[in-house]
Amino acid sequence: MDVAVLFWCCVAFSVLAIRMGMVLADWLGIVDRPGGHKQHEAGTPFVGGFGIMAVLAGLFLFFDPLLTGLSFSPRVGLLLGALVLFLTGLADDILHLNFKLRFVIQAMVALSMVTIGQVELVSLGELLPDMRLDLGLLSIPVTVFATVGLINAVNMIDGIDGLSGSVSLVSLLLTGLVAFIGGQSAYVTLTAALIAGVVGFLYYNLRYPGNNRARVFLGDNGSMVLGFVFAWLFIALSQGAESSAMTPVTALWLFALPLMDTVGVMLRRIWLGKSPFRPDRHHLHHLLVRAGFRVCDIVTFSVAMQLSLGLIGVAGMLMDVPDYLMFWLFLMMFAAYALVIMRPWRLVPQLRRINRSLGLPSTQAEGIFVGRVRRETFPELLGAIERRLGAADFNYQLGVYQAGRSTSDGRSVYCVVRIPVNGNEWLISKVGREARALKKHLAPRFGVEVRLFMCRMRENDLRGGSIVAQPTNFVRNLDRRGARDTLIYSMERGGGPLVGEAVGFEVSVPPA
Repeated sequence: MDVAVLFWCCVAFSVLAIRMGMVLADWLGIVDRPGGHKQHEAGTPFVGGFGIMAVLAGLFLFFDPLLTGLSFSPRVGLLLGALVLFLTGLADDILHLNFKLRFVIQAMVALSMVTIGQVELVSLGELLPDMRLDLGLLSIPVTVFATVGLINAVNMIDGIDGLSGSVSLVSLLLTGLVAFIGGQSAYVTLTAALIAGVVGFLYYNLRYPGNNRARVFLGDNGSMVLGFVFAWLFIALSQGAESSAMTPVTALWLFALPLMDTVGVMLRRIWLGKSPFRPDRHHLHHLLVRAGFRVCDIVTFSVAMQLSLGLIGVAGMLMDVPDYLMFWLFLMMFAAYALVIMRPWRLVPQLRRINRSLGLPSTQAEGIFVGRVRRETFPELLGAIERRLGAADFNYQLGVYQAGRSTSDGRSVYCVVRIPVNGNEWLISKVGREARALKKHLAPRFGVEVRLFMCRMRENDLRGGSIVAQPTNFVRNLDRRGARDTLIYSMERGGGPLVGEAVGFEVSVPPA
């Protein structure tokens, strides 16, 4: 059978299995509720693993002839281990199992990978010049440790819509490429099927026009299975002098972003004297969210980063760069990454500046600010603003204020256009475009300042937010206007009040 036919069959398996899981989610009690370290705002079913598991089961049941390069024991070991982890993840999604129990089950599955699947990490390669590091008696403990680590690394990057699936998709594509170059046809088939399963999941999980939020999450039932399969692929393809398609160091590059992010966050929590196994909101994607990046931009950035790092590893393998050079290069990149992520109170403001310099819409934008306006030019300027916004397809509230402090040039009036974006990333993009259009239209004519009106977030103004307590005099006033500023004109377009925390905007015109 052609691999393309297999691929589309597996996509169908994944889509249908996830749809069935969505129907059963409420009955099973596998619906994720907002709160804690979660970024979403609506209940969403944890059924992504249904699609991944359906693809694996369908592959071994219906497409077995395509796996002729894989003996019976590895097939049983892979399917059995994936099934146990799927059920464990499902139980965790429902009952919130203790992390120690999860680790024990994951370790037992990793051990079965060695005993039943005959997949074992026996060598780490040439990590020093002319010195191959063979594990010997440590091979089984290191295999278990590496497998458990990979299982949890996928879980830890599953923080926003489309992130874990997209990054996993890139890693699987690169792994499939390596298997193809190495002539491992059975693993090419397995990887193609897994890619199809992830594509089916992303259909429900990725944000795109017409799908403003994820309809399903991967859940522990999906992240554990994916992490286990990654561990299986990396170990199986990197061991054996004659049958290996890559080196263990290449595997580090193929999984670089989840690995660096997970280890970096764990080291940071140890540095702060906290448990490294507890979830928090200081992974890279959480910091990007705090900096105002949209979810789609975070996913794009993460995919580009993982693809770049993975291609470095593949290029090093194809160019026969010594393993020890690639390994120490990876360690240097990880050290740089860890140093940056260790200090979120410094990183988040820098990320905000990067977001602005790239001209990307910011999720912290609440509208448009027009400042440095002369009072005598205010009526003409207001007419130009209203004509421009009159063609927009969103509601807004407009207020004009007289600043309490006088200025030498008489430019003491400013205008705030508040727009109820309510987390809608497509509306946020429109607001950014309108701000740029107003700046282009008004700045040369009136000499005014036009920019996005940003929501000032307390957690971004404090050193580390909730991590490091600061004296109260460090806390800035969240209201963007002074107490002596006077509202001199206001109007509203559209029905219904703005949703969210107000900043003192009034819709009535005060008496003269």
